[in-house]
Amino acid sequence: MDGADFIVIGGGIAGLSAAARLARHGKVIVVEAEDALGYHSSGRSVSFSHYGIGGEAVRALTAYSRPFFEQPPAGFSAVPIAQPFASLYFAGEDELPALASLAAAMAEFTDAIRPIGADELTALCPVLKTGPGAAVRGLLDPTGLKLDADALLHGFARAVRAQGSEIRLGRRIATIERRGEAWIVDGRLSAPILVNASGAWADAIASLAGVPPLGLQPRRRTIIAVDPPAGTDIAAWPFAHSVLGDFYMLPEAGRLLVSPVDEVADDPCDAQPEDYDIAFAADRLEHYTSLRVARIAHRWAGLRTFTADRVPTAGFAPGAPGFLWLAGQGGYGLQTAPAMAQIVEALVTGAPWPAGLTASPAQIRPERLLGA
Repeated sequence: MDGADFIVIGGGIAGLSAAARLARHGKVIVVEAEDALGYHSSGRSVSFSHYGIGGEAVRALTAYSRPFFEQPPAGFSAVPIAQPFASLYFAGEDELPALASLAAAMAEFTDAIRPIGADELTALCPVLKTGPGAAVRGLLDPTGLKLDADALLHGFARAVRAQGSEIRLGRRIATIERRGEAWIVDGRLSAPILVNASGAWADAIASLAGVPPLGLQPRRRTIIAVDPPAGTDIAAWPFAHSVLGDFYMLPEAGRLLVSPVDEVADDPCDAQPEDYDIAFAADRLEHYTSLRVARIAHRWAGLRTFTADRVPTAGFAPGAPGFLWLAGQGGYGLQTAPAMAQIVEALVTGAPWPAGLTASPAQIRPERLLGA
Protein backbone atom coordinates (compact mmCIF):
# COMPACT_ATOMS: atom_id res chain seq x y z
CA MET A 1 0.00 0.00 0.00
CA ASP A 2 1.39 3.38 -1.06
CA GLY A 3 0.67 5.97 1.60
CA ALA A 4 0.39 9.72 1.16
CA ASP A 5 -1.10 12.71 2.91
CA PHE A 6 -3.28 13.63 -0.06
CA ILE A 7 -4.62 11.80 -3.09
CA VAL A 8 -5.75 14.13 -5.90
CA ILE A 9 -7.88 12.52 -8.58
CA GLY A 10 -7.53 14.42 -11.84
CA GLY A 11 -4.51 15.71 -13.74
CA GLY A 12 -6.11 18.79 -15.26
CA ILE A 13 -5.50 22.38 -14.23
CA ALA A 14 -7.70 22.11 -11.12
CA GLY A 15 -6.03 19.00 -9.72
CA LEU A 16 -2.47 20.03 -10.55
CA SER A 17 -2.74 23.56 -9.19
CA ALA A 18 -4.26 22.27 -5.96
CA ALA A 19 -1.65 19.53 -5.70
CA ALA A 20 1.15 22.07 -6.05
CA ARG A 21 -0.24 23.97 -3.04
CA LEU A 22 -0.92 20.85 -0.98
CA ALA A 23 2.57 19.48 -1.63
CA ARG A 24 3.83 22.22 0.70
CA HIS A 25 2.09 20.40 3.55
CA GLY A 26 2.72 16.73 2.82
CA LYS A 27 3.06 14.07 0.18
CA VAL A 28 0.59 14.23 -2.70
CA ILE A 29 -0.18 11.51 -5.22
CA VAL A 30 -2.03 12.80 -8.29
CA VAL A 31 -3.91 10.10 -10.18
CA GLU A 32 -4.88 10.79 -13.80
CA ALA A 33 -6.83 8.33 -15.97
CA GLU A 34 -5.29 9.46 -19.25
CA ASP A 35 -1.68 9.19 -20.41
CA ALA A 36 -1.29 12.97 -20.68
CA LEU A 37 -1.95 15.93 -18.41
CA GLY A 38 -5.02 18.07 -19.13
CA TYR A 39 -6.21 15.68 -21.83
CA HIS A 40 -9.92 16.50 -21.76
CA SER A 41 -10.83 20.04 -20.74
CA SER A 42 -7.70 21.94 -19.71
CA GLY A 43 -5.77 21.00 -22.83
CA ARG A 44 -8.66 21.87 -25.17
CA SER A 45 -9.44 25.29 -23.75
CA VAL A 46 -8.96 28.54 -25.60
CA SER A 47 -7.07 29.53 -22.42
CA PHE A 48 -7.98 33.13 -21.74
CA SER A 49 -8.46 35.20 -18.60
CA HIS A 50 -11.07 37.94 -18.83
CA TYR A 51 -14.00 39.42 -16.97
CA GLY A 52 -16.54 38.90 -19.72
CA ILE A 53 -17.75 35.49 -18.53
CA GLY A 54 -19.23 34.17 -15.33
CA GLY A 55 -21.05 35.91 -12.54
CA GLU A 56 -19.76 37.97 -9.64
CA ALA A 57 -18.10 35.03 -7.84
CA VAL A 58 -16.30 33.86 -10.99
CA ARG A 59 -15.06 37.39 -11.69
CA ALA A 60 -13.79 37.60 -8.11
CA LEU A 61 -11.87 34.32 -8.54
CA THR A 62 -10.51 35.62 -11.85
CA ALA A 63 -9.34 38.88 -10.28
CA TYR A 64 -7.66 37.06 -7.40
CA SER A 65 -5.83 34.74 -9.82
CA ARG A 66 -4.43 37.47 -12.08
CA PRO A 67 -1.29 38.27 -10.04
CA PHE A 68 -0.16 34.66 -10.41
CA PHE A 69 -0.38 34.90 -14.20
CA GLU A 70 1.24 38.32 -14.33
CA GLN A 71 4.13 37.38 -12.04
CA PRO A 72 4.41 33.60 -11.58
CA PRO A 73 6.79 32.10 -9.02
CA ALA A 74 10.45 32.04 -9.98
CA GLY A 75 11.25 29.02 -12.11
CA PHE A 76 7.61 28.13 -12.68
CA SER A 77 7.95 28.14 -16.48
CA ALA A 78 10.68 28.71 -19.03
CA VAL A 79 8.19 30.53 -21.24
CA PRO A 80 5.64 33.25 -20.39
CA ILE A 81 2.42 31.78 -19.06
CA ALA A 82 0.35 34.85 -20.01
CA GLN A 83 0.47 37.74 -22.43
CA PRO A 84 -1.72 40.85 -22.63
CA PHE A 85 -4.48 40.41 -25.17
CA ALA A 86 -7.47 42.71 -25.57
CA SER A 87 -11.04 41.43 -25.38
CA LEU A 88 -13.80 43.02 -27.43
CA TYR A 89 -17.54 42.58 -26.87
CA PHE A 90 -19.87 43.85 -29.58
CA ALA A 91 -23.59 44.43 -29.82
CA GLY A 92 -26.26 45.39 -32.30
CA GLU A 93 -28.85 48.05 -31.56
CA ASP A 94 -31.22 45.61 -29.84
CA GLU A 95 -28.44 44.22 -27.63
CA LEU A 96 -27.24 47.55 -26.20
CA PRO A 97 -28.94 46.94 -22.80
CA ALA A 98 -27.04 43.66 -22.50
CA LEU A 99 -23.80 45.45 -23.37
CA ALA A 100 -24.48 48.05 -20.68
CA SER A 101 -25.14 45.33 -18.10
CA LEU A 102 -21.90 43.59 -19.03
CA ALA A 103 -19.98 46.86 -18.75
CA ALA A 104 -21.38 47.46 -15.26
CA ALA A 105 -20.47 43.95 -14.12
CA MET A 106 -16.93 44.16 -15.49
CA ALA A 107 -16.39 47.62 -14.05
CA GLU A 108 -16.57 46.11 -10.58
CA PHE A 109 -13.19 44.47 -11.28
CA THR A 110 -11.39 46.73 -13.75
CA ASP A 111 -11.51 50.42 -14.57
CA ALA A 112 -9.76 49.88 -17.90
CA ILE A 113 -12.81 48.96 -19.99
CA ARG A 114 -14.25 51.57 -22.31
CA PRO A 115 -17.16 51.79 -24.75
CA ILE A 116 -16.36 52.15 -28.45
CA GLY A 117 -18.38 52.94 -31.55
CA ALA A 118 -18.71 51.29 -34.94
CA ASP A 119 -15.69 53.06 -36.46
CA GLU A 120 -13.36 51.75 -33.75
CA LEU A 121 -14.92 48.30 -33.98
CA THR A 122 -13.93 48.25 -37.63
CA ALA A 123 -10.45 49.56 -36.87
CA LEU A 124 -9.85 46.85 -34.27
CA CYS A 125 -11.44 44.00 -36.21
CA PRO A 126 -11.76 44.91 -39.91
CA VAL A 127 -13.89 41.88 -40.84
CA LEU A 128 -16.57 42.54 -38.23
CA LYS A 129 -19.87 43.61 -39.76
CA THR A 130 -20.98 46.99 -38.44
CA GLY A 131 -23.82 49.40 -39.00
CA PRO A 132 -27.61 48.91 -39.18
CA GLY A 133 -28.55 45.28 -38.58
CA ALA A 134 -25.04 44.49 -37.36
CA ALA A 135 -22.69 45.64 -34.58
CA VAL A 136 -23.10 49.31 -33.64
CA ARG A 137 -21.22 49.54 -30.35
CA GLY A 138 -18.65 47.61 -28.40
CA LEU A 139 -16.84 47.29 -25.12
CA LEU A 140 -13.05 47.05 -25.15
CA ASP A 141 -11.14 45.46 -22.28
CA PRO A 142 -7.37 45.82 -22.78
CA THR A 143 -6.65 43.83 -19.60
CA GLY A 144 -7.36 40.39 -21.05
CA LEU A 145 -4.66 37.75 -20.74
CA LYS A 146 -3.97 34.97 -23.24
CA LEU A 147 -2.88 32.01 -21.13
CA ASP A 148 -0.54 29.20 -22.16
CA ALA A 149 -2.42 26.11 -20.97
CA ASP A 150 0.48 23.75 -21.65
CA ALA A 151 2.95 25.92 -19.74
CA LEU A 152 0.54 26.18 -16.83
CA LEU A 153 -0.13 22.45 -16.66
CA HIS A 154 3.54 21.52 -16.80
CA GLY A 155 4.54 24.34 -14.45
CA PHE A 156 2.22 23.03 -11.76
CA ALA A 157 3.34 19.46 -12.48
CA ARG A 158 6.98 20.44 -11.98
CA ALA A 159 6.07 22.16 -8.72
CA VAL A 160 4.36 18.98 -7.51
CA ARG A 161 7.33 16.77 -8.34
CA ALA A 162 9.92 19.25 -7.05
CA GLN A 163 8.35 18.98 -3.61
CA GLY A 164 8.69 15.21 -3.53
CA SER A 165 5.16 14.36 -4.61
CA GLU A 166 4.02 12.15 -7.51
CA ILE A 167 1.87 12.23 -10.61
CA ARG A 168 0.67 8.89 -11.91
CA LEU A 169 -0.73 8.85 -15.44
CA GLY A 170 -2.84 6.21 -17.15
CA ARG A 171 -4.47 5.06 -13.90
CA ARG A 172 -8.22 4.54 -14.22
CA ILE A 173 -9.81 4.16 -10.83
CA ALA A 174 -12.11 1.22 -10.13
CA THR A 175 -12.68 1.33 -6.37
CA ILE A 176 -12.64 3.90 -3.57
CA GLU A 177 -13.42 3.06 0.03
CA ARG A 178 -13.02 4.56 3.46
CA ARG A 179 -11.13 2.42 5.96
CA GLY A 180 -10.77 3.95 9.37
CA GLU A 181 -9.15 7.36 8.90
CA ALA A 182 -7.99 6.79 5.32
CA TRP A 183 -9.34 6.74 1.79
CA ILE A 184 -8.19 3.66 -0.14
CA VAL A 185 -8.03 3.91 -3.93
CA ASP A 186 -7.94 0.65 -5.90
CA GLY A 187 -6.61 -1.12 -2.86
CA ARG A 188 -3.15 0.38 -3.53
CA LEU A 189 -3.17 4.03 -2.48
CA SER A 190 -3.99 5.39 0.96
CA ALA A 191 -4.43 8.94 2.27
CA PRO A 192 -6.61 10.66 4.87
CA ILE A 193 -7.68 13.33 2.36
CA LEU A 194 -8.94 12.66 -1.16
CA VAL A 195 -9.42 15.60 -3.53
CA ASN A 196 -11.94 14.95 -6.28
CA ALA A 197 -10.75 17.12 -9.18
CA SER A 198 -11.86 14.78 -11.96
CA GLY A 199 -13.82 17.25 -14.08
CA ALA A 200 -16.74 15.73 -15.95
CA TRP A 201 -16.20 12.48 -14.02
CA ALA A 202 -16.38 14.09 -10.56
CA ASP A 203 -19.90 12.84 -9.79
CA ALA A 204 -18.94 9.32 -10.89
CA ILE A 205 -15.85 9.40 -8.66
CA ALA A 206 -18.01 10.53 -5.75
CA SER A 207 -20.41 7.66 -6.34
CA LEU A 208 -17.49 5.21 -6.25
CA ALA A 209 -16.62 6.63 -2.84
CA GLY A 210 -20.22 6.43 -1.60
CA VAL A 211 -20.53 10.23 -1.58
CA PRO A 212 -23.73 11.88 -2.87
CA PRO A 213 -23.15 13.55 -6.26
CA LEU A 214 -23.55 17.28 -6.82
CA GLY A 215 -25.54 17.06 -10.05
CA LEU A 216 -22.69 18.33 -12.21
CA GLN A 217 -23.53 19.09 -15.84
CA PRO A 218 -20.95 18.29 -18.57
CA ARG A 219 -21.46 20.45 -21.66
CA ARG A 220 -19.72 20.03 -25.00
CA ARG A 221 -18.18 23.02 -26.76
CA THR A 222 -16.93 23.03 -30.35
CA ILE A 223 -14.11 25.08 -31.83
CA ILE A 224 -12.96 25.33 -35.44
CA ALA A 225 -9.78 26.85 -36.84
CA VAL A 226 -9.92 28.66 -40.17
CA ASP A 227 -7.36 30.48 -42.26
CA PRO A 228 -7.78 34.23 -42.73
CA PRO A 229 -7.73 35.70 -46.23
CA ALA A 230 -4.28 35.46 -47.81
CA GLY A 231 -2.02 38.33 -46.84
CA THR A 232 -4.21 39.43 -43.90
CA ASP A 233 -2.32 40.20 -40.70
CA ILE A 234 -4.60 39.14 -37.85
CA ALA A 235 -2.03 39.19 -35.03
CA ALA A 236 -3.35 42.43 -33.50
CA TRP A 237 -7.04 41.52 -33.69
CA PRO A 238 -8.71 41.23 -30.27
CA PHE A 239 -10.55 38.29 -28.77
CA ALA A 240 -13.97 39.21 -30.17
CA HIS A 241 -17.25 38.10 -28.55
CA SER A 242 -20.88 38.73 -29.39
CA VAL A 243 -22.67 40.08 -26.34
CA LEU A 244 -25.42 37.55 -27.07
CA GLY A 245 -22.94 34.81 -26.22
CA ASP A 246 -23.31 32.86 -29.47
CA PHE A 247 -19.92 33.60 -31.07
CA TYR A 248 -16.29 34.27 -30.38
CA MET A 249 -13.23 34.59 -32.56
CA LEU A 250 -9.60 34.60 -31.46
CA PRO A 251 -6.45 34.91 -33.60
CA GLU A 252 -3.85 32.29 -32.73
CA ALA A 253 -0.77 31.07 -34.61
CA GLY A 254 -1.90 32.70 -37.87
CA ARG A 255 -5.39 31.21 -37.80
CA LEU A 256 -8.73 32.20 -36.34
CA LEU A 257 -10.24 30.05 -33.62
CA VAL A 258 -14.02 30.26 -33.86
CA SER A 259 -16.77 28.92 -31.60
CA PRO A 260 -20.56 29.23 -31.50
CA VAL A 261 -20.15 29.16 -27.69
CA ASP A 262 -22.32 26.07 -27.63
CA GLU A 263 -23.15 24.13 -24.48
CA VAL A 264 -24.51 20.77 -25.58
CA ALA A 265 -25.41 18.38 -22.77
CA ASP A 266 -23.16 15.32 -22.92
CA ASP A 267 -21.98 12.39 -20.87
CA PRO A 268 -18.43 12.30 -19.47
CA CYS A 269 -16.43 11.22 -22.50
CA ASP A 270 -13.62 12.01 -24.91
CA ALA A 271 -15.69 14.72 -26.58
CA GLN A 272 -15.62 14.93 -30.36
CA PRO A 273 -17.01 17.68 -32.61
CA GLU A 274 -20.26 16.86 -34.38
CA ASP A 275 -21.13 17.95 -37.92
CA TYR A 276 -23.98 20.22 -36.88
CA ASP A 277 -21.87 22.09 -34.34
CA ILE A 278 -19.02 22.50 -36.82
CA ALA A 279 -21.44 23.92 -39.37
CA PHE A 280 -22.97 26.21 -36.75
CA ALA A 281 -19.54 27.59 -35.85
CA ALA A 282 -18.91 28.38 -39.51
CA ASP A 283 -22.37 29.94 -39.80
CA ARG A 284 -21.74 32.26 -36.83
CA LEU A 285 -18.45 33.40 -38.35
CA GLU A 286 -20.16 34.27 -41.63
CA HIS A 287 -23.09 35.90 -39.79
CA TYR A 288 -20.97 38.30 -37.74
CA THR A 289 -18.07 38.92 -40.13
CA SER A 290 -17.39 39.36 -43.83
CA LEU A 291 -15.33 36.16 -43.90
CA ARG A 292 -16.40 33.08 -45.81
CA VAL A 293 -15.40 29.59 -44.71
CA ALA A 294 -13.88 27.76 -47.65
CA ARG A 295 -11.97 25.25 -45.56
CA ILE A 296 -11.86 24.25 -41.91
CA ALA A 297 -8.24 23.61 -41.01
CA HIS A 298 -8.91 21.99 -37.65
CA ARG A 299 -11.81 21.18 -35.36
CA TRP A 300 -12.19 19.85 -31.85
CA ALA A 301 -14.53 19.72 -28.89
CA GLY A 302 -14.12 19.65 -25.15
CA LEU A 303 -16.29 19.29 -22.09
CA ARG A 304 -16.99 22.16 -19.71
CA THR A 305 -18.60 20.92 -16.50
CA PHE A 306 -20.87 23.23 -14.52
CA THR A 307 -22.52 23.25 -11.14
CA ALA A 308 -26.18 24.21 -10.98
CA ASP A 309 -25.30 27.83 -10.17
CA ARG A 310 -22.32 27.89 -12.57
CA VAL A 311 -19.80 28.71 -9.83
CA PRO A 312 -16.87 26.33 -9.23
CA THR A 313 -16.98 24.48 -5.94
CA ALA A 314 -14.37 23.48 -3.38
CA GLY A 315 -15.00 22.01 0.04
CA PHE A 316 -15.38 18.88 2.12
CA ALA A 317 -18.39 16.71 1.41
CA PRO A 318 -20.83 16.69 4.34
CA GLY A 319 -20.76 13.33 6.10
CA ALA A 320 -17.67 12.10 4.24
CA PRO A 321 -14.57 12.97 6.31
CA GLY A 322 -11.57 13.85 4.17
CA PHE A 323 -13.43 13.83 0.83
CA LEU A 324 -12.91 17.23 -0.78
CA TRP A 325 -14.73 18.45 -3.87
CA LEU A 326 -12.86 20.55 -6.45
CA ALA A 327 -15.24 20.59 -9.37
CA GLY A 328 -17.59 22.49 -11.64
CA GLN A 329 -14.99 24.81 -13.16
CA GLY A 330 -17.13 25.26 -16.28
CA GLY A 331 -15.31 27.44 -18.79
CA TYR A 332 -13.33 29.24 -16.09
CA GLY A 333 -10.95 26.53 -14.89
CA LEU A 334 -7.70 28.01 -16.16
CA GLN A 335 -8.42 31.61 -15.27
CA THR A 336 -9.56 30.76 -11.72
CA ALA A 337 -7.12 27.92 -10.90
CA PRO A 338 -4.73 29.88 -8.65
CA ALA A 339 -7.60 31.16 -6.51
CA MET A 340 -9.30 27.77 -6.27
CA ALA A 341 -6.00 26.10 -5.34
CA GLN A 342 -5.51 28.56 -2.48
CA ILE A 343 -9.05 27.89 -1.30
CA VAL A 344 -8.29 24.15 -1.22
CA GLU A 345 -5.10 24.78 0.73
CA ALA A 346 -6.95 26.93 3.27
CA LEU A 347 -9.74 24.38 3.72
CA VAL A 348 -7.32 21.48 4.18
CA THR A 349 -4.94 23.23 6.54
CA GLY A 350 -7.53 25.21 8.51
CA ALA A 351 -5.96 28.48 7.40
CA PRO A 352 -8.09 31.64 6.99
CA TRP A 353 -10.00 32.24 3.76
CA PRO A 354 -7.61 33.81 1.22
CA ALA A 355 -7.20 37.48 2.14
CA GLY A 356 -8.57 39.83 -0.47
CA LEU A 357 -10.75 37.23 -2.21
CA THR A 358 -14.23 38.74 -2.38
CA ALA A 359 -15.96 35.46 -3.31
CA SER A 360 -17.28 34.12 0.00
CA PRO A 361 -17.08 30.59 1.41
CA ALA A 362 -20.85 30.28 1.04
CA GLN A 363 -20.54 30.93 -2.71
CA ILE A 364 -17.86 28.26 -3.17
CA ARG A 365 -18.46 25.42 -0.72
CA PRO A 366 -20.52 22.41 -1.92
CA GLU A 367 -23.20 22.60 0.77
CA ARG A 368 -25.04 25.16 -1.36
CA LEU A 369 -25.50 22.53 -4.06
CA LEU A 370 -26.87 19.92 -1.69
CA GLY A 371 -29.39 22.11 0.06
CA ALA A 372 -27.47 21.72 3.31
